[in-house]
Amino acid sequence: MSLALPLALSVLLTFAWLWVFVRRDRHPEPAWLLARTFGWGLLAWAVSAAFEGSIDRLGFPLLVILLSAIVEESSKFLAASTAASEHAFDEPMDGLVYAVTAALGFALLENLTYILGFGREAVTWHALLTTLAHALFSAPQGYALGGRHLRGGRWWRSRGLLLSITLHVVFNGLLTGQAGGLQLLALGTVVLLMVVLAGRYYLHFETHARDHPRSP
Repeated sequence: MSLALPLALSVLLTFAWLWVFVRRDRHPEPAWLLARTFGWGLLAWAVSAAFEGSIDRLGFPLLVILLSAIVEESSKFLAASTAASEHAFDEPMDGLVYAVTAALGFALLENLTYILGFGREAVTWHALLTTLAHALFSAPQGYALGGRHLRGGRWWRSRGLLLSITLHVVFNGLLTGQAGGLQLLALGTVVLLMVVLAGRYYLHFETHARDHPRSP
């Protein structure tokens, strides 16, 4: 079977999630900056993949999971941070928008690579699960970028990145080994908690945007 359909579905899935997350911004971001941040997310995956080729040879599964999470989340955070100095980044919600945009760029290139390497099965066992997961991992980073814009202080960035790495480690740890009912339940619980966490972040910044309208 041709890989054209799985590749197209992966692209559509990525942009569908991007629309879900970005549409909640009361003051839409410029398309060029979203596209640039998405592109930085693509590059972040390429950089991460280069590093992870060496990490995989360490032979200690827990260490590999930890280092991979550090490399991937740090790369995505740097990609999202490229928008933070732009004039268009002018409210807390923008942190979430650009963090998720970079994460979905990262996820897209990862998914396309998996599909080309493992075939159409990757659409079901990888793309469907990890596209959303990468966006959710990055939500704390987006909240940190937005919170730093709101209140200042460097601790916001460190705390957001640390939480993203922790979520990534827990998620990947639950994916290792033979899948069982308890493992799948734990994985589902973690995903649900990440959804709730991201929802709270969005609600906080939506409330802020509503209570502090920008001048026309």
